[in-house]
Amino acid sequence: MHSPYVLQNLQIPGESLIDITISDNQIQKISQAGSRSSYQHLNMKGLYVSSGWIDLHVHALSSLQPYGDDIDEIGIKQGVTTIVDAGSCGADNIHELYTQSFKSKTNVLAYLNISRLGLTRIDELSELHWLDREKLLEAVSFYEGFIVGLKARMSNSVVKNNAIEPLNIARNFSRLTNMPLMVHIGSAPPKITDILDLLEKNDIITHFLNGKDNNLFPNGAPLQELLSAISRGVHLDVGHGSASFSFPVAEAAKKHNIQPFTISSDIYKENRENGPVYSLASVASKFLHLGYSLKEIIHAITTLPANRINKPELGELKEHGAANLTLFNIENADIELVDSAGERRYASQQIIPKGVVINGELIIF
Repeated sequence: MHSPYVLQNLQIPGESLIDITISDNQIQKISQAGSRSSYQHLNMKGLYVSSGWIDLHVHALSSLQPYGDDIDEIGIKQGVTTIVDAGSCGADNIHELYTQSFKSKTNVLAYLNISRLGLTRIDELSELHWLDREKLLEAVSFYEGFIVGLKARMSNSVVKNNAIEPLNIARNFSRLTNMPLMVHIGSAPPKITDILDLLEKNDIITHFLNGKDNNLFPNGAPLQELLSAISRGVHLDVGHGSASFSFPVAEAAKKHNIQPFTISSDIYKENRENGPVYSLASVASKFLHLGYSLKEIIHAITTLPANRINKPELGELKEHGAANLTLFNIENADIELVDSAGERRYASQQIIPKGVVINGELIIF
């Protein structure tokens, strides 16, 4: 429990200044700036506010190498109040992430890898007997509320000679659990068109802006199969990562108005420290450079990911809601932006997190 306080003179992107009263770990009141209260007042003039940022694609199990990190290092320390681990764990090790989540301030949810091994190895779908239905069903039942979907990494280095078959199995798991799939796309085989044909409403394609040969925008235009998938309710997620974001592909998506999509980082320790990811804010800044409005970008790291994990309340800034907020500003500075292939763009603005309210607690950086 934290003493009540008022955050004054905050700006919602595209709207007027507001005051936010926090009490009993909730947003008690949102009012026009300058409101009077007997509570402690903290002047936040110059800062934007949104509901707490959500990173829909991270790797947060610190014991895993190379795809692991400390929860709070990629969470609240970067302005992100909720992270969703994207398949680091399968049925064999999901308990480890679940246990670690209680030791962290950041809110944690997870996609369960369809392989019981998770990312204890990076070809986790190369042996079909690792796709253990009974263990998966048991994990989904036991960790209800923590697991929000299933993850299948459908690229050649992961599936080896199994081609599309792991996704057929994943589709069956999805129907048994009534959970959506998050599907990683990369190098063929399997062909991207074969993957798209199996995706259904509420499934997610992550790494949708990758520049590999098997990508969604050959010759700079979206595949018809992609447009068909979008029309039946398949969602797009960025999942920048070390190898999955291309400026030319992102520019093609912008040109063809491929929206909406969630902006996520696919962050882990190596690409947090050495790039090209660094943080969710760094990834979001690339979309500011691409010409998306600040309001669109914040929508893609709050409301849209909250809807994708079926927890819309996490993406709402409203009275009597949970007090999870991100405070940030837009800094004018000449910066170099680098995609996953080393291609560069030069920008004059970047999004910088300045603090969070996490379950009622104010943390200023």
